[in-house]
Amino acid sequence: MTSPLVTHFFDEPTNTFSYVVQDPDSKACAILDSVLDFDYAAGRTDVRSAEEIIAHVREHDLDVEWILETHVHADHLSAAPYLHERLGGKTGIGANITIVQDVFGKAFNAGTEFARDGSQFDALFKEGDTFTIGGLEGHVLHTPGHTPACLTYVIGDAAFVGDTLFMPDFGTARCDFPGGDARALYQSIQKVLALPPDTRLFMCHDYKAPQRDVFKHETTVAEQRAANIHVHDGVSEDDFVRMRTERDATLAMPKLIIPSVQVNMRGGDMPPAEDNGQVYLKVPVNKL
Repeated sequence: MTSPLVTHFFDEPTNTFSYVVQDPDSKACAILDSVLDFDYAAGRTDVRSAEEIIAHVREHDLDVEWILETHVHADHLSAAPYLHERLGGKTGIGANITIVQDVFGKAFNAGTEFARDGSQFDALFKEGDTFTIGGLEGHVLHTPGHTPACLTYVIGDAAFVGDTLFMPDFGTARCDFPGGDARALYQSIQKVLALPPDTRLFMCHDYKAPQRDVFKHETTVAEQRAANIHVHDGVSEDDFVRMRTERDATLAMPKLIIPSVQVNMRGGDMPPAEDNGQVYLKVPVNKL
């Protein structure tokens, strides 16, 4: 099985890993789960994180074929439009983005100008779809539970799991956002853990579990099955749902959920400017 070249980039303020995934036999690559820096208190964006990726792509003379999202992130803003403008490439996300757009379009009263058909993206992937990165073939697993639109991209011997799984010592993703479902997450995780044991799994986030001093981004199917604290082999679906539901009830909302969802449901674009030419992000009071 082909082993893609994977380069990770870490944004510590949002604990997010982004990736450049390269075909080892060509200059073709894909970018996954990029970050647009955002100072919420000041209402200011920056492209420092995106520029790190751009510098890597240009240094290695890579050809960006895809800019992919594993889901509509609630903890960071996507830099996909900026990267698309600078580097080209088609954008892709799960086909159930339309469900997320409908739910949050209503929550933020986005108006009729906000298309809820996923048209902000070039490709809407479903279970079993394939795509290519040079000579590499990517396969799509629909892995809902954290959100309805979550995907896992399986590219050669590597799988990019988004927020479905964390490192084994940290566990699994929350399921209490609108459209989340702990039972669906368990079933999605079983789909990922049915991949070959030596499949490399790349995390979207890491928060350094207790007793661990460094951030980590890569594990394997075998390691997850043996040691994931929430969902190792032998954990039943009912036990997982009970644990996940109780744990989620104790969690605070992500710090950037309000700006992130408004932007990411639009494919990384800001809401349209108002009649004074200024762009605004809304805060729905007592809604989420």
